[in-house]
Amino acid sequence: MGSGSDITCVGSSTSKGKLTPFAQVMVTVSKEEEIRLRAEANYWKGQHRQALARLAQREADHRLAMTQAVEREEALRSELAKAAGEIRDLRKRLFGRKSERRSDTAKNPALDDQKSAKPRGQKPGSAGHGRTLASHLPAQIETIELDSPHCPDCGLGYADFPGTQDSEVIEIDVKAYRRVIRRRRYRRSCQCSGTPGILTAPPPARLIPRGKYGVSIWVHLLLSKFSYGQPTHRLLRDWSDCELRLSPGTVTGGLRTLAPLFKPLEEALLCRLQSENRWHADETRWMVFAETEGKVGHRWYLWVFHCESVIHFVLDPTRSAQVPIAELSDTAGGVVICDRYSGYKKLARILGNILLAFCWAHQRRDFIEVANAHPVLSAWAFSWVERIGELYHLNSLRLEVRADPVQWAARDHRLRQAIEQMATERAAELANRALEVPARKVLQSMQEHWSGLTVFVDHPDVPMDNNTAERDQRTPVVARKNFFGSGSQWAGALAALMFSLLMTMRLWGINPRTWLTAYLEACAANGGQPPASLRAFLPWTMEADRLARMRHVAVAQAESIDSS
Repeated sequence: MGSGSDITCVGSSTSKGKLTPFAQVMVTVSKEEEIRLRAEANYWKGQHRQALARLAQREADHRLAMTQAVEREEALRSELAKAAGEIRDLRKRLFGRKSERRSDTAKNPALDDQKSAKPRGQKPGSAGHGRTLASHLPAQIETIELDSPHCPDCGLGYADFPGTQDSEVIEIDVKAYRRVIRRRRYRRSCQCSGTPGILTAPPPARLIPRGKYGVSIWVHLLLSKFSYGQPTHRLLRDWSDCELRLSPGTVTGGLRTLAPLFKPLEEALLCRLQSENRWHADETRWMVFAETEGKVGHRWYLWVFHCESVIHFVLDPTRSAQVPIAELSDTAGGVVICDRYSGYKKLARILGNILLAFCWAHQRRDFIEVANAHPVLSAWAFSWVERIGELYHLNSLRLEVRADPVQWAARDHRLRQAIEQMATERAAELANRALEVPARKVLQSMQEHWSGLTVFVDHPDVPMDNNTAERDQRTPVVARKNFFGSGSQWAGALAALMFSLLMTMRLWGINPRTWLTAYLEACAANGGQPPASLRAFLPWTMEADRLARMRHVAVAQAESIDSS
């Protein structure tokens, strides 16, 4: 045994003197060593407790992370389903109503038996269209002869036989050429002192003073860019292949010079537009890649206003209601067919003489989006789509008999009954507390815009949808996809103006190339300025025979060329 400060610990061992893993042995330690060992033991116990606490915290964090991951996965699945629905809707919009019906049927098996058994294509026995005739084109006659035809048996030659066996092949030849202008000069033969000694024939009219490119160049450029959506660089590359090389700077400078020539026409279009009483309106984005004070980013908006005789585009940096207000403020009032954008609602509130007719195609699209995003509501949504289709059908039947008061009254009554029944069914479903939230939102939107949706009932001249304006936007949208937008404000204004003019001419059935050529030639004859009178270039003021000529393709009456 040690001193009083020592501590003896008793253990045990095996009989052979070897220690087992848990053998009891006698150990003697000092008081100081005991204190140190107890301190170490307490330390490691504390470390163990901290480790257990950290482990518990990590397990809690892991459970929280797993819960958040599950919630995130559910949110992503919901977003994915919504995106898939939007993709399906976009595909339906892209491929038209037929593909939309096929997709609807695929999602709603209940509609399978409603498929039409009508085969596609031309019916057997029906008259064909025949080959397209091109007799209006100038002819270039080629004669093919045999070189001394003779009989292979006896060697005697063949004699001429009256007539020919003819066939036609249509070709197109696009090529650049130079107009070499020689101005004749004349010398005085008299001795009069007051007259010049030499006279020179006057120079030809030029569209751009001292410019070397003729009207046909600028007509082709304007049509290619603003009617067919071709980027300028691609057109210049095409011309370069035809050995006509223009620089982008030349094109930009020329267009900037020509832009003021069309301003009087735009004023005439706007005046005509404001004299009407029914308009379609829509807007889409347009990029203007130029810094503008007070404008963040390059997204502008291209507005279209379509009436019976005019299509007018307006480019503005904002989507503000001030654009349609400025466009229609000088009108006597009328009906605007549009979507449910708040800017048009503000237009009606401020002007006071505007009645809004909302688009049923947008309302129908709401139900389709619900069906795509929420498959459980597909049958419900498509039932409403069918009801809207029935309204279209009844309205079409009504419009077919406008000249017959008796049939009109009967069919008008059927339409009004269908409208009342739809309103009743809408109210009944909204009263159902078990109605799903997406369905409720769509019906509430319908209820909110019901007065605008039913304008067509009391105004038969008003169409049920705004598809007219949306079709007008196709040309700018295609152009935007090809060359993205405009590089400056003046270029954007020119784009909107050319869209307005060219599409208005097409609205009247006028060949835009014929019209544009005539107008620019008139500007050239006026010294590079707009003609003094626009009556010959506005469809509603043209003489009937001129309008008829403008509606046909202008073909040069070239004499037949015998290349035999």
